[in-house]
Amino acid sequence: MFLRHRPALATLFTLSAVSSLAWADPSPALDRASVSLGAFYTEPRIDYQGDTNYGRIDTGTYQTDHVTLPRVKAQVLLGDSQGLDFDYYRYDKTYSPTLSGSTNYNGLPLTGNGKLDAKLKLELANFAYKWWLGSGADTFGVGVGAAYYKASLKGTASGILNGVAGNADYDESESAWAPLLELGWRHAISENLRVYADASGIKKNGGNVHGHIYGGAIGVEWYPTKAVGLVAEYTANKIALNRDSSSADLNIRLHGPAAYVKFRF
Repeated sequence: MFLRHRPALATLFTLSAVSSLAWADPSPALDRASVSLGAFYTEPRIDYQGDTNYGRIDTGTYQTDHVTLPRVKAQVLLGDSQGLDFDYYRYDKTYSPTLSGSTNYNGLPLTGNGKLDAKLKLELANFAYKWWLGSGADTFGVGVGAAYYKASLKGTASGILNGVAGNADYDESESAWAPLLELGWRHAISENLRVYADASGIKKNGGNVHGHIYGGAIGVEWYPTKAVGLVAEYTANKIALNRDSSSADLNIRLHGPAAYVKFRF
């Protein structure tokens, strides 16, 4: 009698195990949904080169004053081990480096020195679908998606070109979508305290603009209440973009501390 019911009992046990896994809670290091609002404090290092009708602009490595950049992050879990991630920040500051360089224009050698009084804008938004592995205190994430970036430089270059003083307006702008890869780690120390690490890479080949953007961050989250937390982070980003039509190269390094208020839902 018992032997006759063993297959049925085994089937029932298997279904119960599968059901338990399907309804398992997510890792305590993850939230069902959250939005983080904050700022990134950094001292940018910028290097820009590009041909113009008036010669080639070459700023060399220019270190600006410390700036505070707004940043927004959001995460939503779909089920218990998959979800969507969003990250956005914007750089919009005055850029006034000295200029030097030489090139050829219509077969004539051009050399000069001067100054660029400009506004540099950079926007970067990441969208990723992420898989989380592990339901305990530690969980590891792998995400794929797309990144949108837009860079523009607008201003006036003044100085001496081939021994003649003058000035000229300068305006460059480009935007593009590129594939994105993200890696992440989350660890819940306690119900109110977590640590994390993130890394991302964007690679754009082909088209008028190509290049790469790499980023990484480590941080700690503290939750004085269930719905609101405070986040301290150190982050670094390296941006290298090239525009073929004007042989322009833009290289930016951003690194420094960041702080956020995180709302959990």
